[in-house]
Amino acid sequence: MYRPMNAPALSRFAVTCAAVLLASGAASPAWGFLDFFKKEPQKVAPSAEELKAQEAAALAMFNEAKAAEGAGNASKAKDLYEQILKKYRFTNAAGEAAFAKAWAIRQTGKLQPAFDAFQHFITDFRKSPRFPDAVQQQYEIAEEAKGGKKQRSVILVSMKMGSDEVIKMYKQVITNAPFGKFAPLAQFSIAEIYQDKGEKNEAVAAYQAVVDNFPSSKEAGEAQFRIGAISNVAAKKTQDGQNLTAARDAMKTYVTTNPQGDRANEAQTILMGVDEAQAARSLAIGKFYEKQNKPKAAAVYYNEALKYGGAESAKEARERLAKLAASNPAAVTDTKKNTPGNDYVVPAAVDLRHNADYAGPPSPELARLSQKPKMRKDGDNFMPIPLQEPSLPTRSGDQPAATGGTTSLLPPVSGGDKPVLLPVPPAPNAPPIPPAPGDEKKN
Repeated sequence: MYRPMNAPALSRFAVTCAAVLLASGAASPAWGFLDFFKKEPQKVAPSAEELKAQEAAALAMFNEAKAAEGAGNASKAKDLYEQILKKYRFTNAAGEAAFAKAWAIRQTGKLQPAFDAFQHFITDFRKSPRFPDAVQQQYEIAEEAKGGKKQRSVILVSMKMGSDEVIKMYKQVITNAPFGKFAPLAQFSIAEIYQDKGEKNEAVAAYQAVVDNFPSSKEAGEAQFRIGAISNVAAKKTQDGQNLTAARDAMKTYVTTNPQGDRANEAQTILMGVDEAQAARSLAIGKFYEKQNKPKAAAVYYNEALKYGGAESAKEARERLAKLAASNPAAVTDTKKNTPGNDYVVPAAVDLRHNADYAGPPSPELARLSQKPKMRKDGDNFMPIPLQEPSLPTRSGDQPAATGGTTSLLPPVSGGDKPVLLPVPPAPNAPPIPPAPGDEKKN
């Protein structure tokens, strides 16, 4: 006869069964009795007829969720959105549900969960017409996290995040839409974060990425200017020649590519300051070498100061070069007449093109001589040069060769016609050949 177990016996039986399942490995923390009854999301696309039926059911559920959301029942709306994603993930309503779910989280002010929810939408519904809106929302969330804006949910809480997490957000925006309008903005914001943190090398590299990857964007010009500005600030702090060179190159590039840019006047001012700083640095180094009795090295840096410096620096550099030229004629030579623009140079630097170990570009004379001669195309009467036939030995009985006679080995030219010459293309990037002496009068 069957007898039902009382409550204590039923409890002991349940505990025994659970212990047996755990010991056998059939049950684990990742598996539970309730999980067995959960319905897995549909992984296989339904047929056309099934999809049509699912579209109708998903749309009805979506409208119900929107009504619940409008009535202030956010919890019910969220549950309905999740059911749509599980049951009808291949429908159009599923994409709308995923976006609406992310948007609902966005309204709570939870930046990282909202960003992740939009990322799930982008990953699963990339072809949705909501894709640009999702990328825009991610960019705005990253901007909000970067600026530390406050959002009101239940209480006023600062939502500023760590810089590393914000940089990851911006990088994800670029990955999601590398050719979209928010990609250069995101890359520029990454550079600003590094700049605010005082990480010079990372900031310069990030701004350079804006210039290289998005050259047509509005942010490219400003990024180029900031590269020069950052290097200029670093040069003032450390007096490093590399920073001066980097600042000069960046500002020259900005002025060249943005002659009418908003920062053009600032760039010119910075360029003048960089050149003057370079001149002062070169003067100091030249004085050091002069004290060390190394006039050649001193002259090199005095010439550099003469090149970059203003009126005062150039005057001092010229005076010191003059003294060096007077006291060390073998080391420094006055070449003002031969090399306009340089008052004094080191003799070894005057002309190195004829040295055996010279590996630079050829001199203009060598470049001209290395060209192939151009074929004549003018209208002169060009005639082939006849060849003189040598006199042959004679035998008895033979008529002697006529003296003074010539026999051409080329066919005669009738009517004064010129031989047909095929045009020869000029050498690429070759300088023009100057006319021979006397040709100027003919022309």
